[in-house]
Amino acid sequence: MSSSTCYHCGDPCGRTAVLFDEKNFCCNGCKTVYEIFHKSGLEGYYDLESAAGATPKEVANKFDFLENPEVAEKLLDFNEDGIQVVEFHIPHMHCSSCIWVLENLNRLSSFIKSSQVDFPKRRARITFDSEGLNLKELAILLAKIGYEPSIVLEDYSQAKKKVDRNLIYKLGVAGFSFGNVMLLSFPEYFEVQEYWLDQYKTFFRWLMFSFSLPVVFYASQDYFTSAFKGLRSKLLNIDVPIALGILTLFIRSTVDIVFDLGSGFFDSLTGLVFFLLVGRFFQQKTYAHLSFERDYKSYFPIGVTRVTDSDGEENIEIYRVKQGDRLLVRNQEIIPVDCILIHGRAQIDYSFVTGESESVPKSSGDKLFAGGKQLGGVLEIEAIKSVSQSYLTQLWSNSAFAKNKASEFQTLTDAIGKRFTIAVLTIATIATSYWLWQDPSKALNVFTAVLIIACPCAIALAAPFTLGNLLRIFGRNGFYLKDTNTIERLAKIDTVVFDKTGTLTSNSGNTIVYEGMELTDDEASLLKNTLRASNHPLSRELYGILESCQIKTLDEFSEHTGKGVKGKLGQHTMKVGSANYVGTQEGTRTETSVHISADENYKGRFVFKSKYREGLVTLFKGLMGNFSLVILSGDNDGERKKLEKMFPFQLPMFFDQKPEDKLKFIKKSQEHANVLMVGDGLNDAGALAQSNVGIAVSENVNVFSPACDAILDAGKLTGLARFLKLSQQSIGIIKLSFLLSLCYNVVGLYFAVTGQLKPVIAAILMPLSSISIVVFTTIATNYIGSKFKTKTET
Repeated sequence: MSSSTCYHCGDPCGRTAVLFDEKNFCCNGCKTVYEIFHKSGLEGYYDLESAAGATPKEVANKFDFLENPEVAEKLLDFNEDGIQVVEFHIPHMHCSSCIWVLENLNRLSSFIKSSQVDFPKRRARITFDSEGLNLKELAILLAKIGYEPSIVLEDYSQAKKKVDRNLIYKLGVAGFSFGNVMLLSFPEYFEVQEYWLDQYKTFFRWLMFSFSLPVVFYASQDYFTSAFKGLRSKLLNIDVPIALGILTLFIRSTVDIVFDLGSGFFDSLTGLVFFLLVGRFFQQKTYAHLSFERDYKSYFPIGVTRVTDSDGEENIEIYRVKQGDRLLVRNQEIIPVDCILIHGRAQIDYSFVTGESESVPKSSGDKLFAGGKQLGGVLEIEAIKSVSQSYLTQLWSNSAFAKNKASEFQTLTDAIGKRFTIAVLTIATIATSYWLWQDPSKALNVFTAVLIIACPCAIALAAPFTLGNLLRIFGRNGFYLKDTNTIERLAKIDTVVFDKTGTLTSNSGNTIVYEGMELTDDEASLLKNTLRASNHPLSRELYGILESCQIKTLDEFSEHTGKGVKGKLGQHTMKVGSANYVGTQEGTRTETSVHISADENYKGRFVFKSKYREGLVTLFKGLMGNFSLVILSGDNDGERKKLEKMFPFQLPMFFDQKPEDKLKFIKKSQEHANVLMVGDGLNDAGALAQSNVGIAVSENVNVFSPACDAILDAGKLTGLARFLKLSQQSIGIIKLSFLLSLCYNVVGLYFAVTGQLKPVIAAILMPLSSISIVVFTTIATNYIGSKFKTKTET
């Protein structure tokens, strides 16, 4: 029995297996889910993937706040005539069987009309009959089958985001116009002498003019807007020569057909805008299912339970909590405000706020800070501040969170664009001046021809296609960037700062080592049963690694908050806890440890050591030659010696760093360096926002990570040095593309300044330069990407 696994979730059943329908389950929760599926004809769920479910957790009272009409109304997308529609974020959605069961919810409850899944975003949109099933009951139903919805303050406070499809519409208009103008231009290219073509030549030219109007006044309006804003700010960005080229093409072409001087350059005009928009689309295509802008609202609950004057309970919106309110905080719930503990045994996990890896015991009268997670029973607390005034939310008032890193950083394209604009205008002025002296009739044509042929289309495409392609290569390797601007900023990094807890260490658990006298079988059994009765996180972790033994009911059990636990069976006792509690002076060391004594005789201690990710030494050695490295940690310095042994080189390490300390350190470092911050929790949020580039390391990229510029899969952390190198190589590819574009411009300018530029030459050179740049950048980035993949695999 001990070796059996749960039929529903796949976890080991141990000695507590539940047998039902000739199948083993690890708990009654999994058995209940199986029963629901079995009764509803959903056994096919297990055909898609064995052990497909996630073990349901206790959800009693967790969704009571959904009974509040004000909360429910803001969460619902539709509410009329007894039909309601809600969209939930389902973090546990991970495979085809998940999609299958979530889209068959109507077979679990007749009140559910339909459900649709957006798998990349881990969201389910559910339509249900509110007269038979309310929002709270729907959430509980999902939790019972292992798909507990994540409902946080961010869902409540933000307005529904509308999808911006303007770029797609503009791309469609430009593509349609470009294709038709090219078709109408072919007879002009080859000077076909045919009666009907000659008869309708003027009509065809005006038709090309008509096709160009939506391209100029709609599809290209962003370039004119950007150019205008740049000039108003006295900046020559890349959009200035682009807008100038589009305007020149349109005016010159219109003049040509009005005065019957030729067919104009409408083909080059529409093609230019089309290729530019393709580049912009390629650049903006990013990871819509990931959020890079999360703050405390993604972490806090929507509602809380308030204790009324008559000792009753009511569910209220979190924003209605005020000083003096008494609130209930249950196991695994977030403390929403700074408060005083009134009743209950508190074991607070502040790891996501301060970086301290171990939970902190608190007793009645102690102050608790917002953002901590309660591990244990129910607490009654008294709020001393509102949500907006609490410690955690005040972190977001720092100016670092208002920074727009992209707008403050000058891209390589804009830097080239300034010089390019000046060069083109200089050449156009010199060439026009020459022709005014030699042949004034050609002067205007030469001036416009230079602006037309030297339009920086190829230059403008180099960065979007290079960086856009690299964005996808990074994504395939577990590194998700917010935008292409982040790659350019990564290429300039010279200092890398690492958080320790959750970044260099794994969240999957500690390495536990026993130091002391060997325990007898009876002592080991009593230790296991004593730990089994305790809810302390270290007790639970230790309980999980000890060998299985017969479960016995203790005669006595007591837990002393902040000290330890004591169990008694027959004439034998077992104490587990701090050194002082068990009666020894071995507790002066800095490591996190749990001491034990049997029958008042000290036996030894279990030392909890952080489990560091594999390959860290190789990663740091790869970074050392090119980057300055620093470790910042909110934890104590108990791991300092271990880190010094791990890294055989000098490495600055700072411990006991509060969130504001980390932010100040980054800000100070930026006075002489470009800083990359690598962290994982809300305690790193300020530093991530302040740094030139902030990377959030995540065990699961689809669940919570703080506001950042990039999200890195924790398993890919050792590839960070290669990611930085690829970013630098991409800038080299862009520079080579500029050189290739310059060659085309030199050829085109020869025809322009000599007055020989014809529409057919422009129609060949401009698309050819654009296409060759796209091909070159795609091949080059795929080549460096393939080398990256080969090296990481080996």
